[in-house]
Order: sequence, then structure tokens, then C-alpha cells
Amino acid sequence: MLNPFIDLIGNLISLINLVLIVWIVLSLLLQFDIMNRHNPVVQRIFSTLSMLVEPMLRPIRRVLTKFLPQLGGLDLSPVVLILLLNFVSNALYSWFYTL
Repeated sequence: MLNPFIDLIGNLISLINLVLIVWIVLSLLLQFDIMNRHNPVVQRIFSTLSMLVEPMLRPIRRVLTKFLPQLGGLDLSPVVLILLLNFVSNALYSWFYTL
């Protein structure tokens, strides 16, 4: 029998992954001046996404600065967060849905 709580957690993890990918793409578009950063709609969307994503990325950045050298401004914390979220999702499904 399927557990609805595990499905809910899996869906939340997928939603966090989607928000994180949109935040990454939007930050790259703003960084390379493809989108106008002075547009109020773009500012509001980016600030909202940043408020959702930054609390999850901050502890990962702290840990990465201890173990990795400076990478020339390259931020690997979103990649690490995506990998961790996928690991948690796969672990939940394999743990609760084993035959």
C-alpha cells in the first residue's frame, strides 16, 4: 500500500528542486544582463525565490568553504543541494516501498 505522507514529501522535494533550478537560471540571466534587473517584476520574483532558496544554501556554503578551496567565485552549493535532495527522495522511496 502506498504511503501518502512519503508521496507528499517526495512531491515537496520535487517542488524544491524546481524552485532551485528556476532560481539558478534566473540568477544566471541576471548575472549576464540578459534580463533587466531593474524591472520590478523580475526583482520581486528573484527576491521571493532567494528567500526560499538561501536558507537551504547557507549551511551548505559554510561546509563547502571549510573543505573546498576558493573556486574563483563558482558556487557549488546549488548542485550539492540538488544532489542531497535527490538522495533523500530516493532513500525515502527505497526505504518505504521495498517489496
